[in-house]
Amino acid sequence: MHKIAIIIRKEWAEVFKNRMVLFTVAFMPLLLTAIPLIILVTTGSIEAGSETAGDFGEMPEQIGNLCPPELKGMECMQVYLVSQFMLMFMILPLAIPVTIAAYSIVGEKTTRSLEPLLATPITTIELLLGKSLAAVIPAVAATDLAFAIFAAGAWLIVREAKLLTALLDARWLLAVLVVGPLMALAAVCVSVIVSSRVNDPRVAEQISMVVIVPLLAIFFGQLAGLVYINRQFVLAMAAILLVLDMALFYAAERLFQRETILTRWK
Repeated sequence: MHKIAIIIRKEWAEVFKNRMVLFTVAFMPLLLTAIPLIILVTTGSIEAGSETAGDFGEMPEQIGNLCPPELKGMECMQVYLVSQFMLMFMILPLAIPVTIAAYSIVGEKTTRSLEPLLATPITTIELLLGKSLAAVIPAVAATDLAFAIFAAGAWLIVREAKLLTALLDARWLLAVLVVGPLMALAAVCVSVIVSSRVNDPRVAEQISMVVIVPLLAIFFGQLAGLVYINRQFVLAMAAILLVLDMALFYAAERLFQRETILTRWK
């Protein structure tokens, strides 16, 4: 663990000198936190100023499936609108570590620091764990902090306890605290695999961002009413990601061949 901790500190000291990395870690979580809070404020003011806001008649299926039966009208609409950003909070632990991992791994080659690193008596698994955790920890911390800010803002904005409970239900906790870290690890493993084949951090980052495509498909599927992100769906995502992470880390360790990776990157 001491060697892994040294790798993590080294990675953070180098990676966070990059302004793009700092922008990704700091700005994206704040933006995705502000938008749903603005929606709550806006829709709440509409509800307060309308006498008929509590009765919209029969709700569309894609809204009703995400709304608890005790909520009606604008409250149900608020739950639906804010639920769309659950996937955005899951995109954070995908986008942030990809940026960090792509720079820290391929960047070692461009800064001429890969050769002495591979010459140290550290094992490949320790090296990959150190680099992976250096990318995953900031992503998970930024996502958790953004969610904490969102939860605190929702608590201040929403007056009805039943609406607040619906907005911050078990789906959100599972998505942020379980699925998020698993997605971050998957993104890092993909970045490691891609980085073993390319020699430009920007190319590695662009190719690695493909991992966001399935999540975007789920997002648009939810908007179209084809997918309903309930608790069972989030649990299934967590189980699939757990198996996928183990397979991806094994593949990353097998592809990261210390003896040939330097010549492959030349």
